[in-house]
Amino acid sequence: MGVSITFSFETVTVNKKGEIIKRETKQARYFIEDLGDGVTLDMVYIPGGTFLMGSLKTEKGSYDYERPQHRVTVPPFFMAKYPITQAQWKVVANWPKIQRDLKPDPSDFKGDNRPVENVQWYDAVEFCTRLLQHTGRPYCLPSEAQWEYACRAGTTTPFYFGETITSDLANYDGNYTYADEPKGKYREETTPVGEFPPNAFGLYDLHGNVWEWCADPWHGNYEGAPTQGEVWDEQNNNDNRYQIYNVENLTKLLSSNQNRVIRGGSWYDNPWYCRGAYRNRLGPDSRNRYFGFRVVSLPPAWTL
Repeated sequence: MGVSITFSFETVTVNKKGEIIKRETKQARYFIEDLGDGVTLDMVYIPGGTFLMGSLKTEKGSYDYERPQHRVTVPPFFMAKYPITQAQWKVVANWPKIQRDLKPDPSDFKGDNRPVENVQWYDAVEFCTRLLQHTGRPYCLPSEAQWEYACRAGTTTPFYFGETITSDLANYDGNYTYADEPKGKYREETTPVGEFPPNAFGLYDLHGNVWEWCADPWHGNYEGAPTQGEVWDEQNNNDNRYQIYNVENLTKLLSSNQNRVIRGGSWYDNPWYCRGAYRNRLGPDSRNRYFGFRVVSLPPAWTL
């Protein structure tokens, strides 16, 4: 896996007017995955914990499919510091095919350090499987619970910044406001990853920029949802805690036509779609300039 490295970063908290009321310096650990060609992938350690997933009816802009709010205990894992970039995508797209060809340059908004977009859920699964085969480490898409836990980073507010966001803190359609903040910028395109402040876990760009695919098939609400952070699919009865993207089950995943969960909102969206609790779904073959993804991996001590 390589050496675990500690990095420092600053988080900000805002009030309902979008004014910064707190700045904190924090630290997190990560390891660097060398993808070759001078391209690396930073994987941040996310400590395990328990959180309330979903929203209450009192949260502005919330929907019934974000409920019932429920307690979930998530074991530790690693998550990519940023959405997968075009440079990272290009390297992996040129690795040997497992089940599916990947276009080396699918994005509309070009830039090595911008998030890759125009990728289907199927493409993201193939990407993860190539990473697994190349590195020997269990890379996959995050479960929906992992994604929201990682996004919130210990907060209970609509955004990890606090009661609202501003276009100085995230890339979304700033013509719309969420709370009492002033209108901001609408950039009309993606921005390079890491340009805005991170959350308390040291993760960037979880609100806005690009929607992020999750592993889970769509469920219309959280009635009967699992509580250990695992992917919610038909295999949970067999204690399949996480979908493992190996060659054996990749064919089954790529033959599924179930709608899949997307999270986080994008550069194109209103701020209420960028909330930590907001969830939506799309067919796994959907692709456009709003959709990207990030990857997770399990700590090496875990037995798969």
